[in-house]
Amino acid sequence: QVQLVDSGGGLVQAGGSLKLSCVVSGRRLSHYGVAWFRQAPGKERELVAGITSSGMSIYEDSVKGRLTISRDNFKNTVYLQMNSLKPEDTAVYYCAAGLVSETSGEYEYDYWGQGTQVTVSS
Repeated sequence: QVQLVDSGGGLVQAGGSLKLSCVVSGRRLSHYGVAWFRQAPGKERELVAGITSSGMSIYEDSVKGRLTISRDNFKNTVYLQMNSLKPEDTAVYYCAAGLVSETSGEYEYDYWGQGTQVTVSS
């Protein structure tokens, strides 16, 4: 069973930085794609950043240039470095891990962390 524990959230002023961590246990991280999602109050959950098992990354347009996803397969950990934070980044952030679907060719995120709150004050 794959388990994810995400952490690193907190309260920060606009323009500040945070680094989120997601520790994966139960399986070797190297086999999985991992993504960070966020959900703000009253809004749908959205994918913020993702990184494939081979290390390729993608970002939602509003965070490009400010957020960086990375992975350390030896530590079974994925990170999200968040710089130049804005109030609109306020949300609960979740990490998720999954494998590529044989039918769709896309990652299916079957395993989720418990979420960590990020609050950016203006």
